[in-house]
Amino acid sequence: MSDKDSLYKKSTFNRLGELNQYVPDSFKAFLNFDQQALGSGELTTKQKELIAVAIAHITGCPYCIDLHVSNSKKEEVTLEELSESIMVATALKAGSALAHGVNALNSYTEDTEVLYKQQYFGRIMEFSKLTGDSFAAFIDFDQKALKDGALSSKEKEIIAVACAHTTGCPYCIDLHTKAAKKAGASLNELAEAVMVATALKAGSALAHAVNMLEAYDA
Repeated sequence: MSDKDSLYKKSTFNRLGELNQYVPDSFKAFLNFDQQALGSGELTTKQKELIAVAIAHITGCPYCIDLHVSNSKKEEVTLEELSESIMVATALKAGSALAHGVNALNSYTEDTEVLYKQQYFGRIMEFSKLTGDSFAAFIDFDQKALKDGALSSKEKEIIAVACAHTTGCPYCIDLHTKAAKKAGASLNELAEAVMVATALKAGSALAHAVNMLEAYDA
C-alpha cells in the first residue's frame, strides 16, 4: 500500500494541533472541556478511560481507540477489563438496533403518531417468535456482557449508560439508568459518564479533522 493510500496513521494525528491556527477559540475550549470530562471526580480516571474506550468503539474512531487504550494502560487497566468494556459497547450498539426494532413493529402493524413511548419497548419480546434463535442468542450475549467479571456490574452499567447516550437510544438510556441506579451508581457518577460520552462523541469528529487537513493538502 502506498503512503497516499494510508488514510489512518498514528503520525497523521499529530496534525490535530494545526486546528489552533484556524479555530483557536473553539479548539482550546474543546480541549479544556475534554480535560475536565476525563479528569478524576466521582469516577476515577481509570473508570473514565474505560468508558472512553467503550465509546471510541461505538464511534469507530481509530485515533480515539489508540489514544484511550494507551491512556487506560497508563492507568493500569488490565486487558480483561478493557475487553469487558468493549463487550458492553458491543452489546449496547447492537442493543440499540434491536430496541429500535419495536418502532419497526409499530410502523408495520400500527398507525402511531407518537414514535416513542416507554410502553412500546414491551413489544421487543415479539422478536422471540419472529426471529427465534437469533433473538435468544442476543439476549444471552447481552446478559453475559453486563454481568460481574473483571469489571463489576455497577461499572458495566455506568459504561452502558454512557454508550446509550452515544447511540441515542431512549429505551437503552431508560433501561440502563435504572439498572445502574439499582447497582448502586449515583447520579453524579452517571452525569460524569455522560460527559465522557459527550467528549468522545465530539472528539471523534474533531480527531477526523486530521483527515480533512490531509485531503485539503493532497
